[in-house]
Amino acid sequence: MNIVLLESLGVPDAVLNACAKPLTDAGHSFKAYAKNTDPQVQIEEAKDADVIMIANMPLKGEVIRACPNLKYIDVAFTGVDHVDLEAAKACGVKVSNAAGYSTQAVAELCLGLMLDLLRNVPQVAERCRSGGTKDGLVGTELSGKTVGIVGVGAIGTRVAELCHAFGCKVLGNKRHVTGQEPAFIEFVPLDELLEWSDIVSLHTPLNDSTKGLINAASIEKMKPGALLVNTSRGPVVDSAALAAALDSGRLGGAGIDVFEMEPPVPANHPLLHSKNTIVTPHVAFATAESLEARCKIVFDNIEQWMAGHQTNIIL
Repeated sequence: MNIVLLESLGVPDAVLNACAKPLTDAGHSFKAYAKNTDPQVQIEEAKDADVIMIANMPLKGEVIRACPNLKYIDVAFTGVDHVDLEAAKACGVKVSNAAGYSTQAVAELCLGLMLDLLRNVPQVAERCRSGGTKDGLVGTELSGKTVGIVGVGAIGTRVAELCHAFGCKVLGNKRHVTGQEPAFIEFVPLDELLEWSDIVSLHTPLNDSTKGLINAASIEKMKPGALLVNTSRGPVVDSAALAAALDSGRLGGAGIDVFEMEPPVPANHPLLHSKNTIVTPHVAFATAESLEARCKIVFDNIEQWMAGHQTNIIL
């Protein structure tokens, strides 16, 4: 089979080659290309592919439909909203993701953003560099805070565990509570979570029900001065409404790792200029450990699919 990787997996060549070796040793072809978001370039590179591998680069329906041999799309990411799943389904193409590879990485950055916001780390760092002191910038502790987790899947659960270890009360909201969730998470309706939480952390997928979930109306339900952390998907939040709430002092701060677009983020984006906002360019998932784990998962996905045992099934 022809296997085509359309963007870097962010690992050293030695790791990539070691992961690909069982497939090439079995006689399959593997080609890796640099990231290019032009659909026509993608079509040229993948036109003979049986398997396309991507990370978080958009894969449009026109590319999927232009690859007559395509049977499997292997997504080296947790979310798959950047893949035209309707086109894949219509073409009979199977799709898998890399669920679980970045659970610890995302959870750790999420906690880091909470701590940095509470302790005014960006402000005191700048104050220190300019020869100043802590005056007026003394922060508060995470311990004792109420943290609301919106979307209690694998990552949301790990964030909840870390917050619990810090001495927080943890509220949760999810579509289906199975009873297997940690006992220390109190599940409540979203409106109550927003009302009671000192910190709201978002961990939902992006779909029709979550797009714009945090908007002007939902922000009004949040506790005055509360913090918002988003390491899920950018469009879950109405950026203009959030920026307005931060600038007015309605909310106390925000940690934002995701935007409506993949970085680079336009210079005029409102959250790049709003008060007490820490921004990072979609890095929550990216650690040396998580990227190596991701590489192993996606190559294992291919081997399992070839053996008739598809794993991490999306379609």
